[in-house]
Amino acid sequence: MILWINGAFGSGKTTSAYELHRRLPGSFVYDPENIGYFLFKNMPRRLRMKDFQDYPQWRLFNYEMLKDLAGRFDGVIIAPMTVTHPEYFDEIIGRLRREGFEVQHYILSAERPVLEKRLNKRLQRGETWAKAQIDRCLYAFTHHITEEKIMTDQLSIDDVVQEIASRSGLVLLPDYRSPLKKWKDRMFTLLRHIRK
Repeated sequence: MILWINGAFGSGKTTSAYELHRRLPGSFVYDPENIGYFLFKNMPRRLRMKDFQDYPQWRLFNYEMLKDLAGRFDGVIIAPMTVTHPEYFDEIIGRLRREGFEVQHYILSAERPVLEKRLNKRLQRGETWAKAQIDRCLYAFTHHITEEKIMTDQLSIDDVVQEIASRSGLVLLPDYRSPLKKWKDRMFTLLRHIRK
Protein backbone atom coordinates (compact mmCIF):
# COMPACT_ATOMS: atom_id res chain seq x y z
CA MET A 1 0.00 0.00 0.00
CA ILE A 2 1.07 3.54 -0.78
CA LEU A 3 -0.17 6.28 1.54
CA TRP A 4 0.06 9.65 -0.23
CA ILE A 5 -0.37 12.51 2.24
CA ASN A 6 -1.29 15.69 0.40
CA GLY A 7 -2.17 19.16 1.65
CA ALA A 8 -1.06 22.77 1.71
CA PHE A 9 2.31 23.73 3.12
CA GLY A 10 1.98 23.78 6.90
CA SER A 11 -0.77 21.17 6.99
CA GLY A 12 1.41 18.60 8.76
CA LYS A 13 2.22 16.18 5.94
CA THR A 14 5.82 15.44 6.82
CA THR A 15 5.30 15.30 10.58
CA SER A 16 2.33 12.96 10.11
CA ALA A 17 4.30 10.79 7.69
CA TYR A 18 7.16 10.27 10.13
CA GLU A 19 4.81 9.69 13.07
CA LEU A 20 3.03 7.01 11.01
CA HIS A 21 6.39 5.51 10.14
CA ARG A 22 7.36 5.31 13.82
CA ARG A 23 4.17 3.41 14.62
CA LEU A 24 3.92 1.18 11.54
CA PRO A 25 6.56 -1.57 11.66
CA GLY A 26 8.15 -2.21 8.30
CA SER A 27 6.92 1.05 6.77
CA PHE A 28 9.05 3.36 4.63
CA VAL A 29 8.87 7.13 4.04
CA TYR A 30 9.44 8.01 0.40
CA ASP A 31 10.00 11.73 -0.20
CA PRO A 32 9.11 12.79 -3.78
CA GLU A 33 10.57 16.23 -3.08
CA ASN A 34 14.11 14.83 -3.15
CA ILE A 35 13.84 14.26 -6.91
CA GLY A 36 13.00 17.93 -7.37
CA TYR A 37 16.11 19.03 -5.51
CA PHE A 38 18.18 16.58 -7.52
CA LEU A 39 16.84 18.12 -10.75
CA PHE A 40 17.54 21.67 -9.54
CA LYS A 41 21.11 20.78 -8.56
CA ASN A 42 21.80 19.02 -11.85
CA MET A 43 20.28 21.56 -14.21
CA PRO A 44 21.90 24.71 -15.60
CA ARG A 45 20.40 27.71 -13.81
CA ARG A 46 18.90 29.15 -17.00
CA LEU A 47 16.99 25.90 -17.65
CA ARG A 48 15.46 25.68 -14.19
CA MET A 49 11.72 26.04 -13.78
CA LYS A 50 10.16 27.77 -10.77
CA ASP A 51 8.38 24.61 -9.65
CA PHE A 52 10.19 21.29 -10.05
CA GLN A 53 6.86 19.49 -10.43
CA ASP A 54 6.66 21.10 -13.88
CA TYR A 55 9.52 18.87 -15.05
CA PRO A 56 8.09 15.76 -16.77
CA GLN A 57 11.14 13.93 -15.36
CA TRP A 58 10.01 14.65 -11.79
CA ARG A 59 6.60 13.12 -12.38
CA LEU A 60 7.91 10.16 -14.36
CA PHE A 61 10.70 9.34 -11.91
CA ASN A 62 8.36 9.44 -8.89
CA TYR A 63 5.83 7.26 -10.67
CA GLU A 64 8.56 4.76 -11.64
CA MET A 65 10.10 4.72 -8.15
CA LEU A 66 6.77 4.21 -6.42
CA LYS A 67 5.78 1.52 -8.92
CA ASP A 68 9.06 -0.31 -8.31
CA LEU A 69 8.85 0.04 -4.52
CA ALA A 70 5.20 -1.02 -4.38
CA GLY A 71 6.00 -4.05 -6.51
CA ARG A 72 8.91 -5.24 -4.39
CA PHE A 73 8.36 -3.84 -0.87
CA ASP A 74 5.77 -5.51 1.34
CA GLY A 75 5.40 -2.70 3.86
CA VAL A 76 3.43 0.55 3.75
CA ILE A 77 5.08 3.28 1.64
CA ILE A 78 4.31 6.76 2.99
CA ALA A 79 4.72 9.70 0.58
CA PRO A 80 4.18 13.20 1.98
CA MET A 81 3.93 15.68 -0.91
CA THR A 82 1.80 18.61 -1.96
CA VAL A 83 0.39 18.04 -5.46
CA THR A 84 -2.25 20.53 -6.64
CA HIS A 85 -2.10 20.15 -10.42
CA PRO A 86 -4.75 17.57 -11.47
CA GLU A 87 -2.76 16.34 -14.48
CA TYR A 88 0.35 15.82 -12.35
CA PHE A 89 -1.75 14.01 -9.75
CA ASP A 90 -3.07 11.72 -12.49
CA GLU A 91 0.40 11.09 -13.95
CA ILE A 92 1.59 9.66 -10.64
CA ILE A 93 -1.28 8.58 -8.40
CA GLY A 94 -3.89 8.00 -11.09
CA ARG A 95 -1.48 5.95 -13.19
CA LEU A 96 -0.43 3.81 -10.23
CA ARG A 97 -4.07 3.11 -9.42
CA ARG A 98 -4.92 2.24 -13.02
CA GLU A 99 -2.09 -0.28 -12.95
CA GLY A 100 -3.57 -1.99 -9.91
CA PHE A 101 -1.51 -0.51 -7.08
CA GLU A 102 -3.34 0.42 -3.89
CA VAL A 103 -2.86 4.13 -3.24
CA GLN A 104 -4.65 5.69 -0.30
CA HIS A 105 -4.65 9.47 -0.75
CA TYR A 106 -5.52 11.95 2.01
CA ILE A 107 -5.61 15.73 1.93
CA LEU A 108 -4.70 17.32 5.25
CA SER A 109 -6.79 20.46 5.29
CA ALA A 110 -6.84 23.56 7.48
CA GLU A 111 -7.98 27.16 7.28
CA ARG A 112 -5.54 29.79 6.04
CA PRO A 113 -4.86 31.39 9.49
CA VAL A 114 -4.05 27.97 10.95
CA LEU A 115 -1.63 27.20 8.09
CA GLU A 116 0.07 30.58 8.50
CA LYS A 117 0.45 30.04 12.24
CA ARG A 118 1.99 26.61 11.67
CA LEU A 119 4.41 27.97 9.06
CA ASN A 120 5.44 30.72 11.49
CA LYS A 121 6.34 27.99 13.98
CA ARG A 122 8.58 26.51 11.27
CA LEU A 123 10.59 29.75 11.24
CA GLN A 124 8.83 30.93 8.09
CA ARG A 125 7.85 34.39 9.31
CA GLY A 126 6.89 37.15 6.93
CA GLU A 127 5.86 36.50 3.34
CA THR A 128 7.52 33.24 2.32
CA TRP A 129 7.19 31.00 -0.74
CA ALA A 130 5.18 28.45 1.28
CA LYS A 131 2.73 31.10 2.50
CA ALA A 132 2.34 32.46 -1.01
CA GLN A 133 1.12 29.00 -2.11
CA ILE A 134 -1.66 28.66 0.47
CA ASP A 135 -4.48 30.14 -1.61
CA ARG A 136 -3.46 28.11 -4.67
CA CYS A 137 -3.48 24.93 -2.58
CA LEU A 138 -6.80 25.67 -0.89
CA TYR A 139 -8.40 26.39 -4.26
CA ALA A 140 -7.00 23.20 -5.83
CA PHE A 141 -8.22 21.02 -2.96
CA THR A 142 -11.70 22.50 -3.27
CA HIS A 143 -12.00 22.44 -7.07
CA HIS A 144 -9.52 20.01 -8.67
CA ILE A 145 -8.26 17.33 -6.28
CA THR A 146 -11.10 16.69 -3.90
CA GLU A 147 -10.50 13.21 -2.54
CA GLU A 148 -10.68 12.36 1.16
CA LYS A 149 -9.95 15.31 3.38
CA ILE A 150 -8.94 15.31 7.00
CA MET A 151 -9.74 18.64 8.64
CA THR A 152 -6.79 19.25 10.93
CA ASP A 153 -7.59 22.69 12.39
CA GLN A 154 -8.60 21.23 15.76
CA LEU A 155 -6.62 17.98 15.59
CA SER A 156 -3.30 17.10 17.15
CA ILE A 157 -0.71 15.23 15.10
CA ASP A 158 -1.60 12.10 17.09
CA ASP A 159 -5.25 12.54 16.06
CA VAL A 160 -4.30 13.00 12.40
CA VAL A 161 -2.10 9.91 12.42
CA GLN A 162 -4.84 7.84 14.03
CA GLU A 163 -7.39 9.11 11.49
CA ILE A 164 -5.16 8.19 8.55
CA ALA A 165 -4.54 4.75 10.02
CA SER A 166 -8.25 4.15 10.73
CA ARG A 167 -9.35 5.18 7.24
CA SER A 168 -6.64 2.97 5.73
CA GLY A 169 -7.40 -0.08 7.85
CA LEU A 170 -3.99 0.02 9.54
CA VAL A 171 -3.22 -0.85 13.14
CA LEU A 172 -0.65 1.36 14.83
CA LEU A 173 1.71 0.31 17.57
CA PRO A 174 1.03 2.02 20.91
CA ASP A 175 3.04 5.20 21.44
CA TYR A 176 4.79 5.07 24.82
CA ARG A 177 6.98 8.13 24.30
CA SER A 178 6.82 10.91 26.85
CA PRO A 179 5.50 14.30 25.68
CA LEU A 180 9.09 15.61 25.74
CA LYS A 181 10.35 12.73 23.59
CA LYS A 182 7.51 13.25 21.10
CA TRP A 183 8.33 16.95 20.90
CA LYS A 184 12.03 16.22 20.33
CA ASP A 185 11.27 13.64 17.62
CA ARG A 186 8.94 16.05 15.82
CA MET A 187 11.37 18.96 16.07
CA PHE A 188 14.11 16.75 14.63
CA THR A 189 11.83 15.80 11.72
CA LEU A 190 10.95 19.46 11.15
CA LEU A 191 14.55 20.68 11.23
CA ARG A 192 15.73 17.85 9.00
CA HIS A 193 13.19 18.84 6.32
CA ILE A 194 13.70 22.60 6.26
CA ARG A 195 15.00 23.39 2.78
CA LYS A 196 17.25 26.31 1.95
